[in-house]
Amino acid sequence: MNATRDTLRPVREATRTDRLLAALGGLVAAYVSLAVADLVASRVRPEASPVVAVGGAVVDRTPAVLKDWAIRTFGEDDKAVLQLGILLLLALLAVGIGLLALRHRVLGSAAVGAFGVLGALAAVTRPDSESAVDAVPSLVGAAAGALLLYVLIGRLLAPRPGAVTTAGAGAGGGAGSGAGVGTESVPGAESESAAGAGAGTRAARADRRSFLLVAATTGLAATGAAALGRAVGSPAEENAAASRAALRLPRPASPAPPVPAGARLAVPGISPFTTPNRDFYRVDTALVVPKVNADRWRLRLHGAGVREELTLTLQDLMARRTVERDITLACVSNEVGGPYVGNARWLGVPLAELLREAGVRPPSEGGPADQLVARSVDGMTIGTPVEDVMDGRDALLAFGMNGEPLPFEHGFPVRMVVPGLFGYVSACKWIESIELTTFDAYDAYWVPRGWAAEAPVKTQSRIDTPRPFGRPAAGTVMVAGVAWAQHRGIRRVEVRVDDGPWQEARLAAEDTRDTWRQWTYPWTATPGRHTLTVRATDGTGATQPERRTKTMPDGAQGWHSVVVTVEGGA
Repeated sequence: MNATRDTLRPVREATRTDRLLAALGGLVAAYVSLAVADLVASRVRPEASPVVAVGGAVVDRTPAVLKDWAIRTFGEDDKAVLQLGILLLLALLAVGIGLLALRHRVLGSAAVGAFGVLGALAAVTRPDSESAVDAVPSLVGAAAGALLLYVLIGRLLAPRPGAVTTAGAGAGGGAGSGAGVGTESVPGAESESAAGAGAGTRAARADRRSFLLVAATTGLAATGAAALGRAVGSPAEENAAASRAALRLPRPASPAPPVPAGARLAVPGISPFTTPNRDFYRVDTALVVPKVNADRWRLRLHGAGVREELTLTLQDLMARRTVERDITLACVSNEVGGPYVGNARWLGVPLAELLREAGVRPPSEGGPADQLVARSVDGMTIGTPVEDVMDGRDALLAFGMNGEPLPFEHGFPVRMVVPGLFGYVSACKWIESIELTTFDAYDAYWVPRGWAAEAPVKTQSRIDTPRPFGRPAAGTVMVAGVAWAQHRGIRRVEVRVDDGPWQEARLAAEDTRDTWRQWTYPWTATPGRHTLTVRATDGTGATQPERRTKTMPDGAQGWHSVVVTVEGGA
């Protein structure tokens, strides 16, 4: 009879410890699912990872106001914060799924699979999805997580000796009542029950040890596999890196003029005239930086007014007349005094020349298209006025940045650079097509999200030193910074101390009107708290307005100021 009871081992009631372990099981299953998916994505396409695919979908559906807040609050770490938030949400859901599986083992495992299907749908519906293969990482990861959860919960739900006590007592009590002996004591029953309880306790410990062993083993194995996948990288990424390493930039037919000696001021704390590539700001929606193979890259030029559609390789572009120019870029998300502006030396081909060769004419010459829509390999679309691109400014299809091929983070192999326009309406990175159309016919990515369709750069100035809430010593303090108004140039910069009169700062020599200018002002600082304010006047004679505005819909404006406390004196 005892042997029969042990063999049947009916399912028992879950304890508090079981519920805690079930929650842990849900977390481990979710972790293994993501790790396996990440490993598979490293061999398929990193962008097909479920966290990246779902994150991209979230970015596309996030209100512009919230995106702008994220950039202001987290800066270039906004993407990492988003992915962390997704992981935390998944962790909470995983705990719930683990508890569900404790009650309904199959249903809980099926829930893991359902999330895998959602990840797969997000991956294959992304604008940059290349094929249905993008669904594989999510589906394989979900299968691994669902199987693991089923196994783990099985360890917790395994019936144990002594678990039949309740059912056996009920049956025995019924039979005893019918026989009229319900209160009769059975010899040896108490010792048998105690033995069963002891065996049940030992079985419970063994089951939990088995649960923890399986969870730890699979978790460590998944961690190792995912780490290996990241270390090795995907074949596509390796090929892209090799193509960049092998690229030799052509000598420019029109090199950039030497930077005037007086354009670079040697003032501690001031932004360097040329921003190093590693320090150049990056603001985009790509959760994974696209790694494009330069040998396979193609640029398609088509649309209204194009005489004949063109498809160009990188070698085709580099064989054309190349020019080199110093150009300052600015992001529309840059608040007054913000960091999202930088100056670099770009190498590329004049975009206007390519358009004219294809038969394109600007609207002022009767052309049918007033908007140029550039499309990135990740699906981003950026709309640029055709008139601005073809008005004689140095609008480029750039493949070089500060003497080297574009870094992947900044658009390798080719990006657009148009001086005088904010990046979201001009600076398409990882570009793969250019379509000529109209603003009435098509809204680029940012326009339906509340941003203006056209956005010339606004005149701005910034105090780089002293830093906000700095504590300089009394005496002569060098106030310094940068000012920019691309394609208009900077004519004058003025500084004000507290509510005193405006004092003209010394401007560094101008490189071109498409670059920022450094400036300095020697301030005789007296002890106490002071507010330093700066304003700039552009090449047209227009001075920055005082009132600060938000970045939406077409860029912030207003005077930048810093508060410092001067130390020293009697």
